[in-house]
Amino acid sequence: MGTAPTSDSNRPRLVVTMGDPRGIGPEVVGKALASLIPELPPDSFLVLGPSGSDPALTPFEAIGNWDGTEAGAGRVTVDAIRRGVNLALEGTVAAIITGPSHKPAIQAAGWSVPGQTELLQALSKAKDVGMLMSAERTRAGGALRVLLATTHIPLRELFQHLTKDVLLRKCRLLSSALTSDWGFERPRIGICAVNPHASDGGLFGSEEEELLRPAVDQLKGENLSVEGPFPADTIFRRALEGELDAVVAPYHDVGMAAFKSVSFGTGVNVTLGLPFIRTSPDHGTAFDIAGSGTADPTSTREAILLAARLARRRFDTHSGHK
Repeated sequence: MGTAPTSDSNRPRLVVTMGDPRGIGPEVVGKALASLIPELPPDSFLVLGPSGSDPALTPFEAIGNWDGTEAGAGRVTVDAIRRGVNLALEGTVAAIITGPSHKPAIQAAGWSVPGQTELLQALSKAKDVGMLMSAERTRAGGALRVLLATTHIPLRELFQHLTKDVLLRKCRLLSSALTSDWGFERPRIGICAVNPHASDGGLFGSEEEELLRPAVDQLKGENLSVEGPFPADTIFRRALEGELDAVVAPYHDVGMAAFKSVSFGTGVNVTLGLPFIRTSPDHGTAFDIAGSGTADPTSTREAILLAARLARRRFDTHSGHK
């Protein structure tokens, strides 16, 4: 699963990228790092960003200069991520925490990708990746982890992308990550239905019987603990109450609406399938408040803490899995 970092395995070195320089990334990264210094030594981190964005709290490496344009903002965002990926692939660092980016800026810089997840996949040459939203604590009390089987696509195109093969690959990826990085011996995964009431025996659609249930049956045959499909209006309660360790959502908004309702500002985006750990905050660039000093760093702080925890479990060969 990648080269183990050369730093002390008990304190895996973390790369933090500042994100789009026009947004709140530099502010929330600086605030988060300041709050974490009592818990994680400053030399645990390497911050990457354009000249002039040094938070002056930890080691910093300048990645070019922002020229004031949108394409330039995308370029320094991508260059910082590319530098972090190279450090991770060579084994110098264990994890990357990426600040919020702006998709149009990344595309203006010449990258035809929907977002950072796909960019990281391209840079690392990972075969398959998954977008997992993780909140180890929520307003409802319990943890909630939601893997999006499909991400940023129009709803009318869902069944061009949601196939049995996709469900099989995403569930296998999720089960593997929950075992290797979270430490679950036999992670319990629930599949969220597409149609109301999981179609009520075919009254409201056929996808549950024709697509979702065959995938669940095949995964059970592979000895994975996968259940469902469960209706969308009950499955997230099951997870919050501890009956499930993670939920696979068939499309973006059914998963994100539930997730952000109980964890907005504290959730973390985790990219599964990479040869290193990658996390990011659950929010965007928030251009409307950038520079005001009012941005909340909680999600960035949680992203750093989760990255450190997952990296320690994956790469610290002395701890094993509990």
